[in-house]
Amino acid sequence: MNPELLDILVCPVTKAELQYDKANQELISTAANLAYPIRDGIPVMLEDEARELSAQEKDAWLKKKRQA
Repeated sequence: MNPELLDILVCPVTKAELQYDKANQELISTAANLAYPIRDGIPVMLEDEARELSAQEKDAWLKKKRQA
């Protein structure tokens, strides 16, 4: 994921910043509790295509965000 692209992308639902999950190729929005897929290097920023984060996943991402 291009860091410059990540700097300008925001969650389409909440307009909050996103976190990059390299292992799962997703962009994480803890504000919306959603994970947007990245397919062939292209973020799919559609709410209908996103999956809902589990409570454990959300907590883990919030913890990472605080440590950054």
